[in-house]
Amino acid sequence: MAFDRLDLGVPVHRIGLGLAAVGRPGYINLGRRRDLPDDRSVEALRARSHELLDAAYAAGVRYVDVARSYGLAEEFLAGWLGDRRDVVVGSKWGYTYTAGWRVDAAVHEAKDHSVATFDRQVAETMELFGDRLDLYQIHSVTPDSTALTDRVLHRRLADLAARGVTVGLSTSGPRQADAIRAALRIEAGGAPLFRTVQATWNPLEPSAGPALAEAHADGRTVIVKESLANGRLAGSDAAVIAAALREPWAGVVLSGAATTAQLAGNLLALDVRDPGPLPEAETPEAYWRHRAALAWS
Repeated sequence: MAFDRLDLGVPVHRIGLGLAAVGRPGYINLGRRRDLPDDRSVEALRARSHELLDAAYAAGVRYVDVARSYGLAEEFLAGWLGDRRDVVVGSKWGYTYTAGWRVDAAVHEAKDHSVATFDRQVAETMELFGDRLDLYQIHSVTPDSTALTDRVLHRRLADLAARGVTVGLSTSGPRQADAIRAALRIEAGGAPLFRTVQATWNPLEPSAGPALAEAHADGRTVIVKESLANGRLAGSDAAVIAAALREPWAGVVLSGAATTAQLAGNLLALDVRDPGPLPEAETPEAYWRHRAALAWS
């Protein structure tokens, strides 16, 4: 199923499940000591991932987000898919997982948007998913990323799109809007190269909103990540996710739940008619400084 054929008119399809929090033992979400068991072995997190996938699928969720750098998240998802042909699979390349399944690693992931990294990682992803990969995004593009200017890379991505995989990008950092607008201008073969944009948006960091509205108006699908600000807004999860869903440019809003109870709470957003008052926005610079300081746990 091509990503852009996902029926976004079905409300529950507008919430997707991201496996960043359960594909590896360490992550920067708050409350992980409470949310995950002491046993964070490969088998324990495989079981937790499959439990979440089962619950999400039963609830009607049909989009799942993973990445090469999310530990074994791609492998966990590939092992669960089976004959569920209605599940839309999105992954990302550009970061390499380096923590060696340790929470206390000095470095957990390394960023590289080179053609060599793309060639290696797309082969690794395809080995797991084959024709089940629907969307492949560049991971965490910033305005200075070579991914925005490397024409050889653009040709590689266009070739992947010609094979039926939707090509997109995710953004991060205080200048997300600049990265999004630069990406919207990139063409390959006379057509827009990037069909999706995945960006951080939440009440604390809404600065990408106008650029995401432009992307939507230009026919791109928008995916919202980190709507709960890596757990900083977890106490009002349904209201915050509902606020994201209410944005006219939002196509899919990701749940990063680590437990089935959190997933159920996130899905309540579909029934929220009025999110009510939300936290005040921080400056983008302050928000991303705070995020960068979060400890891996």
